[in-house]
Amino acid sequence: MKAIYLKKYGNADSAFEIKETEIPQVTPGRVLIKSHSFGLNFADVVARRGLYPDAPKNPAIIGYDVAGTVEAIGEGVTHVNVGDRVAALTRFGGYAEYAETMSEGVAKLPDTVSYATGTALATQACTAYYCAVQCVNLHEGDKVLIQAAAGGVGSILTQIAKSKGCIVYGTASSKKLDYLRSNGVDFPIDYTKDDFSKVISDQLGGAKLDYVFDSIGGKTFKKAWNLLQPGGTMVNFGAADQIGGTKLKSIGVVMGFGIFSPLQLLMSSRSMIAVNMLRIADHKPQLFAKIFAGVMELVEKGVINPTIGKTYSADNIAEGHQYLETRKSIGKVVMEW
Repeated sequence: MKAIYLKKYGNADSAFEIKETEIPQVTPGRVLIKSHSFGLNFADVVARRGLYPDAPKNPAIIGYDVAGTVEAIGEGVTHVNVGDRVAALTRFGGYAEYAETMSEGVAKLPDTVSYATGTALATQACTAYYCAVQCVNLHEGDKVLIQAAAGGVGSILTQIAKSKGCIVYGTASSKKLDYLRSNGVDFPIDYTKDDFSKVISDQLGGAKLDYVFDSIGGKTFKKAWNLLQPGGTMVNFGAADQIGGTKLKSIGVVMGFGIFSPLQLLMSSRSMIAVNMLRIADHKPQLFAKIFAGVMELVEKGVINPTIGKTYSADNIAEGHQYLETRKSIGKVVMEW
């Protein structure tokens, strides 16, 4: 099979190499998938730059999500069969024509859902579902801020929040504001021109937010935290502010979060939740399977409808990475074999 190897850290145009390797062998409790499409995630960019400790050592096949057909199933797998159309979470190894993964990370695709759309479900939609359904309980009228609301996770978070009747504030660059409006954001904010915290404070007239979903991190996290009212919750699922920078910048991003004491949280009656879906998949695979099933239920109901921003041939992996890294993308960036 063909696989795309991350051979060295750095710029996308020199980081990857496509070469032939053996098809993985399926083992008990696992599933082998012949991939039609695989998705790109910001974590891939972080891994490519050598800033992701969890990533395998080079040369490595990275990648979290694929969509295709079941090629083989291991002993004990009963919920999918050979030939089924599926989406899947991969614990790396997604940048290949065949991917082998845990059965709990595999879900059948509805007939109406394309492979390209399927790539947005295993990582991004599951992250959004876990953040907005599992971690918190959104109510009608809740005031919610979604950072990077035009991104893969942010756009789906918006869809879930609007299905609950929330009032959504969303940040993006100016060229993406029309998309935010079309996706349901009530108050789009151009973070490149305006201070989102001031815009929200002015609009609320002294009131504050109920929830913040943050994937940026650093000082942005801290400013959003200060917008939360008592009883409010911050859900953090990334630190995209480090992308495009050096290890030194990453340290700066970490410091920008600030230092929090449990006493401080207690006195303000605010909470924060940090989400790493790989950790959930690693340590609570049965929970991940339930999350994936919940995602598919919302897809069937039309609540979750991922946006595919751009599609590339797998041969153009560097171009796909470069596009994602510029933050020009909307929704999911998809690679196809």
